[in-house]
Amino acid sequence: MEHIRELIHSTGLYQLSPGEALMIVVGLVLLYLAISRRFEPLLLVPIGFGGILSNMPGVDIAVGQGILAQLYVMGIETGLFPLLIFMGVGALTDFGPLLANPTTLFLGAAAQVGIFATLLGALALTSLGIFDFTLADAAAIGIIGGADGPTAIYVAGMLAPDLLGAIAVAAYSYMALVPLIQPPIMRLLTTEAERRMEMHQLREVSQRERIIFPIMLLILVAMFVPGATPLVGMFCFGNLVRECGVVDRLNDTAQNSLINITTIFLGLAVGSKLQAGQFLVAETLGILVLGVVAFGIGTASGVLMAKAMNLMVTHKINPLIGAAGVSAVPMAARVAGRVALESNPHNFLVMHAMGPNVAGVIGSAVAAGILIQFAS
Repeated sequence: MEHIRELIHSTGLYQLSPGEALMIVVGLVLLYLAISRRFEPLLLVPIGFGGILSNMPGVDIAVGQGILAQLYVMGIETGLFPLLIFMGVGALTDFGPLLANPTTLFLGAAAQVGIFATLLGALALTSLGIFDFTLADAAAIGIIGGADGPTAIYVAGMLAPDLLGAIAVAAYSYMALVPLIQPPIMRLLTTEAERRMEMHQLREVSQRERIIFPIMLLILVAMFVPGATPLVGMFCFGNLVRECGVVDRLNDTAQNSLINITTIFLGLAVGSKLQAGQFLVAETLGILVLGVVAFGIGTASGVLMAKAMNLMVTHKINPLIGAAGVSAVPMAARVAGRVALESNPHNFLVMHAMGPNVAGVIGSAVAAGILIQFAS
């Protein structure tokens, strides 16, 4: 009988705590959203599965020498996985629309207001005694407003590793919900006439411009915001590999096998931080609420900046493309194009919206560098 009791006590079912059971359900929900609803499946599938693995009772897979713990130490603590993802994103990015209309850089910069507004909001809630966020925590939460998953993971891994799971889930969930979150804000802040506004065709960008731009961008950012150099550097290197035209094998690797392998490991490593003891805390709710606020402010800031620019420029900008300043590439640009087509079936804005969209990637990386410099 004693042996039977020991056998029962050694089973995972006996050791399963209510918190672990709930987090396994959360992991299953993430898998459902990824597989059935197609919400950011490339990341939510490994994150959801990693969350289930990390909450299996009696198995030290997410702590100590466990494989998920090792992946986290190797790829998140060092910043390796997000940086490799950024290299792949750079190789996939076309700076042509931004170079053809450089003024859209301001739209990408304006959309980063959500990051700093949310940082201040998190600190305000702490001062009121509602939450207990440090400056580093608030900075890591604020970066959700950039709508850039790898950047959010990179900053959280550096500044607030205990909040990484909640921040990653919030960042990728809101990125997946761009088609639901952004259109109401865009319609609220624009008139029907503004949404119908057509823009001039973009000029052709030469290969020389495409090659020079990532090099100059890296040098400028490194000189003024050294903390952003790792992210911007890997992003620019990936883009240079794409545009130089002499390393097709490297370009293909960065765009495909490298980014795919890294995505698997990154997702599983993030899933290791969905353990019940770390995720089921009051701060998680605060992160989810502040994250959607950050995203909304970023969207609104981009639209309002476009409206302000129209007061000073000859060639008017459709304010809808300002919403693409958040760096959810290319989904935010597609949403801007879709909303424009609702008002004017002949208004094709997607390529115009890609300018502020890729500018938003640069802006969120620079914002991340600023936060890391001042909040570390």
